[in-house]
Amino acid sequence: ASGDGLLVGSIFGIAAGAAAIGEPVETALVGVFDITKVGSQAWTVGAKVYWDDTNKRTTTVATDNTLIGAAVEAVASGAGDTIGRVRLNATF
Repeated sequence: ASGDGLLVGSIFGIAAGAAAIGEPVETALVGVFDITKVGSQAWTVGAKVYWDDTNKRTTTVATDNTLIGAAVEAVASGAGDTIGRVRLNATF
């Protein structure tokens, strides 16, 4: 769906439109986006942000996840704090 994160190999991007699984979709690789994150996880400005492809959300946990960018705003650690603002760095 439009605005969803997607990972192809080591390339992460944000879908610009809707497409069926396996079909081509225009994807933004750089820029600043509000992306679903792990709730109950505080972020600081500049923290490395990773994509958890299993759960389809961002996290600051590196283990088994793909580095996609950096946090550009601090986020509180409340369970309802599930959106983080991320600057995508294209491919590392």
